[in-house]
Amino acid sequence: MTPKRDRVVSARPDRTVLNSRASSQVDTQATDVSDYPRALECDVTTMLGTTVHVRPIRADDGDRLATFHQELSPESVYFRFFSPHPKLTPSEIHRFTHVDFADRLALVVEIEGRMVAIGRYDRTSGAEAEVAFVVADKWHHHGVATLLLELLAQAAWMCGINTFVASTLLENREMLHVFRHSRFEVSTHFVGGLVEVRFPIGPVYHHHMEPNEGS
Repeated sequence: MTPKRDRVVSARPDRTVLNSRASSQVDTQATDVSDYPRALECDVTTMLGTTVHVRPIRADDGDRLATFHQELSPESVYFRFFSPHPKLTPSEIHRFTHVDFADRLALVVEIEGRMVAIGRYDRTSGAEAEVAFVVADKWHHHGVATLLLELLAQAAWMCGINTFVASTLLENREMLHVFRHSRFEVSTHFVGGLVEVRFPIGPVYHHHMEPNEGS
């Protein structure tokens, strides 16, 4: 896997990702501490030798998330939201930090205690989810995006998801490179000026794991 192209990937802006059933639950959904999946926490050394700490997002990450977003370059924000979006709204911060760890999951990457990347998936149908992640500009080209893609796929498969989809801008060529040079069988097509990406993450890739039935 080629880890040297970890610019920003954007699925459709998060406010439009969820289906109608899920989006009706988002505002009232809270991160239950008792359900926090500590098994997803890990320290990992990327293929370029950067040691990072990865953990699921928590409800108390709001201020850290807001700061992380404000420190992104305008280009990174544009690639993520498809428009200028220099500051997250309170409702966005709440939605992004309150997940159920099954239908919706976000993983935070930290280096020396500082948030440097976030990846997330949102289930859009029974076995399909939309994936998106963003890496702080300073940590581009350190294998972080590739790492997030792998860990999100593993976590999603354990929750019964077998396919990831994403939409990205054509000019975001480095992120398209991440997808195309991953170990997943990626298909792409153009829709309305966007590149639609789709790939399976099922047992052919994680054959040593068993998904949680009914998750």
